[in-house]
Amino acid sequence: MGRRNNTNVPDFILTGLSDSEEVRIALFMLFLLIYLITMLGNLGMILVIHLDLQLHTPMYFFLTHLSFIDLSYSTVITPKTLANLLTSNSISFMGCFAQMFFFVFLGAAECFLLSSVAYDRYVAICSPLHYPVIMSKSLCLALLTGPYVIGFMDSFVNVIWMSRLHFCDSNVVHHFFCDTSPILALSCTDTYDIEIMICILAGSTLMVSLITMSASYVCILSTILKINSTSGKQKAFSTCTSHLLGVTIFYGTMIFTYLKPRKSYSLGRDQVASVFYTIVIPMLNPLIYSLRNKEVKNAVIRVMQRRQDSGN
Repeated sequence: MGRRNNTNVPDFILTGLSDSEEVRIALFMLFLLIYLITMLGNLGMILVIHLDLQLHTPMYFFLTHLSFIDLSYSTVITPKTLANLLTSNSISFMGCFAQMFFFVFLGAAECFLLSSVAYDRYVAICSPLHYPVIMSKSLCLALLTGPYVIGFMDSFVNVIWMSRLHFCDSNVVHHFFCDTSPILALSCTDTYDIEIMICILAGSTLMVSLITMSASYVCILSTILKINSTSGKQKAFSTCTSHLLGVTIFYGTMIFTYLKPRKSYSLGRDQVASVFYTIVIPMLNPLIYSLRNKEVKNAVIRVMQRRQDSGN
């Protein structure tokens, strides 16, 4: 069969998560509920941090953008997934690659933003007296801009290489969104070089950000162990538990999904992991950082009290 250029592919068909109408309706209701909670949780975090002056610190500056990324990350995937559960499963060629671009961009940016949060916690615990000087406005902007720039470059290179693929026999994507592995599986050309490039990009993004965070937390743990009082140790460690929990969940599913060869791709297993990190984790992050954080709880109370006072 002659090779057909990829630009002639009018659209892709996403197989989704199930062929059963009952299951699709149930998943629609579940994902809709999760998306609404994600919207409310992340927008709520952004609003509370904006309204409460006591949260205008570097840590919450980064958490504001983490909520923004989670909100955007979920919006890139979930609305289209909801639409596909009820109507047509098609997505245009350009729409597919646009979804892939923003998915990779936001995912990579979140990896390095989590590293920025870890560094902020390292400075706060290991050098508390110098914290205001070290975490200056210019450094905070650099630690914020870096993740976005790296994420953009990572995504740009990824999509440029993926756009060189040719699709000859099928346009059916065995997934519920346009991810790299199922798109690669459709190609009728040799994808070895592209797979190596994607593996290097994904691996370097995950490993560099993970090593950075690990180094920060090794120093944090060393400092905490030197604290004499038990209450002091608990107070110091409590400032990191929310971030550690969020990092563990996020990196666990990402490493499981992406740091492996294409031959080990499993539709069912990988789709479950993909649902978790694309739809569920953006909902969990604001809950983790709010329910386990006394400062956020107190800020919510202060904001509500001010609104009541202004209303009276």
